Amino acid sequence: MRPALALRGVSGQWIAPAEKNPSLIEPFRFCFLGKEQVLERSSDWNHSGWEKIWLYNLHYFDDLNAEGSSKRKEWHAELIERWIEDNPPGFGNGWEPYPTSLRIVNWVKWVLAGNDLTTKAVESLAVQMRLLEKRIEYHLLGNHLLANAKALVFAGLFFRGEEATRWLKKGIQIFLSQLPEQVLPDGGHFERSPMYHGIILEDLLDLINIQKAYGQEPAKLLNATAQRMLVWLRVMTHPDGEIALFNDAAFGIAPIPSTLFDYAQRLGHRLPEQVNETLTNLEASGYIRMQTKIAVALLDVAPIGPDYLPGHAHADTLSFELSLFGQRVIVDSGTSCYGDSPERLRQRGSVAHNTVMIDGLDSSEVWSGFRVARRARPFGLKVGTTKGATSVRCSHDGYWRLLGRPTHRREWVFDEKRITIKDCVDGPFTKAIERLHLHPNVSVHIEDDALKGSLVLQNGQHVCWQVEGGSAEVVDTTYHPEFGLSIPNKCIEVIFAGSESKVIFSWG
Repeated sequence: MRPALALRGVSGQWIAPAEKNPSLIEPFRFCFLGKEQVLERSSDWNHSGWEKIWLYNLHYFDDLNAEGSSKRKEWHAELIERWIEDNPPGFGNGWEPYPTSLRIVNWVKWVLAGNDLTTKAVESLAVQMRLLEKRIEYHLLGNHLLANAKALVFAGLFFRGEEATRWLKKGIQIFLSQLPEQVLPDGGHFERSPMYHGIILEDLLDLINIQKAYGQEPAKLLNATAQRMLVWLRVMTHPDGEIALFNDAAFGIAPIPSTLFDYAQRLGHRLPEQVNETLTNLEASGYIRMQTKIAVALLDVAPIGPDYLPGHAHADTLSFELSLFGQRVIVDSGTSCYGDSPERLRQRGSVAHNTVMIDGLDSSEVWSGFRVARRARPFGLKVGTTKGATSVRCSHDGYWRLLGRPTHRREWVFDEKRITIKDCVDGPFTKAIERLHLHPNVSVHIEDDALKGSLVLQNGQHVCWQVEGGSAEVVDTTYHPEFGLSIPNKCIEVIFAGSESKVIFSWG
């Protein structure tokens, strides 16, 4: 048997990190992804009837560092001991690399917050780290690999000795090699998901925090990367304070932007200024923010993600989200589920996004739960300002796999009182439909001629809309701002009469 690892003393200050949302309702009763379950038997840690992602959350131990966690200290201590008893090394969901990584970090954070692990729990933590070290997810890369590396750093600092030094060195090396690849020059995470961007940003802030707590100076790359990621997050935040929902993204998983900004400030980072420019182009990521006093639009002119890592990508090329008068109006449909279900496939498909769908096909061929075959690539981006209006034009080749290679071209034109979305399909097609998904709090009315109507926002503001080059209908659909949540909403569908259509939203 290996000798017990000694613990390293804390020589600096551990800064209060970003808090999670509470998930432990009462002893052994949990709420994850909108579903409550009670942990009654040891086999429930791997319950065959519960979703895999729900079980993953069960093994994360996020509640140890959630809001109000100090009031649940006794529950947490009992839960840790039960996990050790019910989950023998190497068996079940909890020992897979990703949940192991998050649990190691959460246990160490819990100790740094002033709690104590029993000798048995400390020994378990070492066993978890030893097994994880042999199963680093180099084959998955992306956020999984960074989660593994973060656990290596946390355990490497928590313990001391030759073994711990190896963990620490390996974890830091992974971050230093991966950050230039995974974080783009404009600060965006390369998977193009604002949710995962927030997760990775929190990881970096935690990494900086724990190194300072143990008297080490974080590498300049960590601080510089975190600063760029903060700026990117500010640009991709709506007036309501929450992220855009492009690709796999949902609220309630990563800390909200304001929480991350506050955490960064506690660590001494400079907060990014509020966005005042009419147009901000996150060129490396492929996202653009257009804004006036009334409107904020976030445009997706991005590739779906890295060619070798499209697992969190959606068929949403040239989609966008729009806020008016501080409220979300046109929304991405969001993400409520993972796995291989038909609903997962639908949510990833073009039908769930604010873009044009040609002949009933997705712009990128999403399949299974986390796969993409032929994928759309944007090209021809042009940004300009004329006569007081700002415009963004872009095309994509996602439908070139069809006979005649049709191309979708879109232009957004912004001024103080309207936004115009012009779409054109160059090349042969049978049917083209533009969809505009509305926030559930927006009421939509359509005139008898199916060419115009109005929207009523939650605060009573009225917005007019009209269609040229096609006809519109309002259909029922669903909105998924959180995992496990499906809310009825409305969608304006514009059926092209020819090769071009135009939708105009106006106010004031």
